[in-house]
Amino acid sequence: MIARNLKSDWHPADIIAEVRKTGVSLAQLSRENGMASGTLANALKRPWPKGEWIIADRIGLLPRMIWPTRYKGKNITRKPSPHRSRIKLSV
Repeated sequence: MIARNLKSDWHPADIIAEVRKTGVSLAQLSRENGMASGTLANALKRPWPKGEWIIADRIGLLPRMIWPTRYKGKNITRKPSPHRSRIKLSV
């Protein structure tokens, strides 16, 4: 594992390299989690907690360690629920 500056997000290439070190590509990791092969790449470009947790889990870290700017001021230490509550809006 590479020593990181805790105030800036990891470079996407570094994230991909760490995932590859676990024996899978980002595309394979997406498919293992029931997603299209390019889906997890979205987490490299913009905030997406579910994808961040999948990637971080594979690397063995918390998402806030990989993307500190996305979690600034948030003390999130558990995975988001796989079932979102749906709010019905009346029109």
